[in-house]
Amino acid sequence: MDKDNLFIYQLQPEDEGKRFENLLARRFHFSRKVLQKIKIGQNVWVDGKFVYLNTRGQAGQTLVVKVSEDEDSTIVGENLPIDIIYEDSLFLAVNKPPGQVVHPNSLYKSGTLANAVVGYWESKGESRPFRPVSRIDRNTSGIVLIAKSRYAHQQLARVSVKNQVEKKYLGVVGGSFPLDKGVFDSPIGVQPGSKIVREIHPQGQLALTLFETIQRFSDYTLMMFILITGRTHQIRVHCQHSGYPLLGDELYGGDMRYIARQALHCHSYSFVNPLSGKNITIKAPLPEDMQSLLDV
Repeated sequence: MDKDNLFIYQLQPEDEGKRFENLLARRFHFSRKVLQKIKIGQNVWVDGKFVYLNTRGQAGQTLVVKVSEDEDSTIVGENLPIDIIYEDSLFLAVNKPPGQVVHPNSLYKSGTLANAVVGYWESKGESRPFRPVSRIDRNTSGIVLIAKSRYAHQQLARVSVKNQVEKKYLGVVGGSFPLDKGVFDSPIGVQPGSKIVREIHPQGQLALTLFETIQRFSDYTLMMFILITGRTHQIRVHCQHSGYPLLGDELYGGDMRYIARQALHCHSYSFVNPLSGKNITIKAPLPEDMQSLLDV
């Protein structure tokens, strides 16, 4: 069995007499749905022997839990180009091109990133639902992280709430941005009368974006953004509110002369692998349309 799919833990004195199900739920934050999946089949062993989750443990025992499983997908797999920049037993990271929708919807029923990922898995003889940990707008490029199992998705969602995941974006705003670094902290809400457009609103949701100026050009500025919160269109709205909207961002007043879509790219994604405990940083190079802005 692939060791990368296994949760391995040696029971400590304080674990003596505790049921494995309670231990996994309370100490390691396994969700109820994940535990229900684990109960199906032989997925739990202690010192090499199969046990049930209601078994009580003893200090010194080695608990092993299989956490990855094949599941049916409701999305149709398609043979589409896909730029995979990272993959392990729990996660897949794709460098999404601008113009591609992440998940099928009423307007984009095929050709999405989800169709491409499911098609890639099917080509390897694997059946998995499409579980994106992160999503980006259709015309934003860069890293989309996908969980391969319910366990992986649940664990990374949990640490995301604790700000143990760091996403860095590169963006190009119009004009010469005056500050070297700082934070945008204006709350964001839905614009009245629209289901799509967001705006700064005093009763909106808390929104925090760290920013740093990387390089100033004659007509625009390359900036780095780090999301602390994850509101819809957060970087785009904060840039507009600052008076320096992203180039190409027609929805939020960006200059359309240089690029045909918002000049925003998810460049770096850092997190801790919930099984190995290793720090992982994934990076995606700029696409050609944004790189051309900097090659001047």
